[in-house]
Amino acid sequence: MSRVDEALVREGLRFECTGCGDCCKARGARSYVYVTLPERRLLAAHLRLGTRAFTAKYCEKTHGFHHLKDPSHDCLFLDGARCTVYAARPQQCRTWPFWPEHLNRRAWTALARECPGVDRGPAHDAAHVAACVAEERRRESLP
Repeated sequence: MSRVDEALVREGLRFECTGCGDCCKARGARSYVYVTLPERRLLAAHLRLGTRAFTAKYCEKTHGFHHLKDPSHDCLFLDGARCTVYAARPQQCRTWPFWPEHLNRRAWTALARECPGVDRGPAHDAAHVAACVAEERRRESLP
């Protein structure tokens, strides 16, 4: 489990999505988009599919966790730089970039080189970042 540098987040972290879509592009181990049953239901409804049909068509299961298929490629729902399921996107996507593994100085600095929205825009306070971290940790424990 990644340790969060409290001093880094204490005064708030700046982030503003630029809509570039880079966070949805394949990057090795970071390419897995995990989806819980409630998220699969939401995505299925958004796409006007049954949950089983959605899961069969768009998901795989690895080590007991469902994730979107083909993690070695860009997200299945990325069209150019646009998310085609934005309103129903998984919580993992909603909490970006406030994941525990990004919240130490070295990782945040490295992420800023990859993501043009990091260190720009409004500051997200420590409470918001903590809520994102808690959600990601909760999700990491769910099959």
